[in-house]
Amino acid sequence: MAKSVVTPERFARGMTFEEYVKYAETPENLAREGFGSYFPDGGSIGAVRKDQSAVFRERYARARLTDQQIGAIKWLAAHPDGPAKILVISEDWSSDCRRDVPMLARLAEAGGLELRIFNRDGKKILGTRRPDPAAHRDGNHDIMLEFLNSKNGGEWASVPVVVIYTKDFRELHRYIEYPAIYHKDYIRGHMQSARSGETEAQTKDRAQREFVAMQASPFFDVWASAGIDEILSALYEKLTVKA
Repeated sequence: MAKSVVTPERFARGMTFEEYVKYAETPENLAREGFGSYFPDGGSIGAVRKDQSAVFRERYARARLTDQQIGAIKWLAAHPDGPAKILVISEDWSSDCRRDVPMLARLAEAGGLELRIFNRDGKKILGTRRPDPAAHRDGNHDIMLEFLNSKNGGEWASVPVVVIYTKDFRELHRYIEYPAIYHKDYIRGHMQSARSGETEAQTKDRAQREFVAMQASPFFDVWASAGIDEILSALYEKLTVKA
């Protein structure tokens, strides 16, 4: 197995959740390229980055773990080889990151875990499925390369990436992009399919409005909670089922 680039020193350079939210509104962050799918016109790679700090703060303020989730993470963290650190690769233009990262912050707090967040990209947004760390040295593409998302017959630099470690940086579990019960590609594919009588522009506008409405619906919180359940269940199996 290749040696991980995630050393204790590298992990420590990541941002806490509070630092990440504050960073989101800085001129430094807003000067970086974004992916504009959150804009009414659908946007594109290279779009002007929008300040998402208020969204993260709002979602964090109302994010709540269930009693069962709190009990589970405390039980797991008390295990001698239990979870102690959470690494997250995020980009604030990603709806999946805005959904999951605040809940992960709550999970870390409940279990006494150390959370560190890294941007995936530098000034330029990644325009390929597989990152080349040498091409954009101001990003964290070397970390991203370790945790690519294998799906649909290919590899993708999906975000968020969530990696759970023991206190001595032994990987316990990784969670990528969205929980299994959120059939995002299926749902988005339906939204983006043309309806009878629609022009191409009308389809694009309607699909974007439906996607934004879905993010404001209770179902985004359902899927955020499901992501936590998925992580907790996987950690339980890792710590209790012997090979």
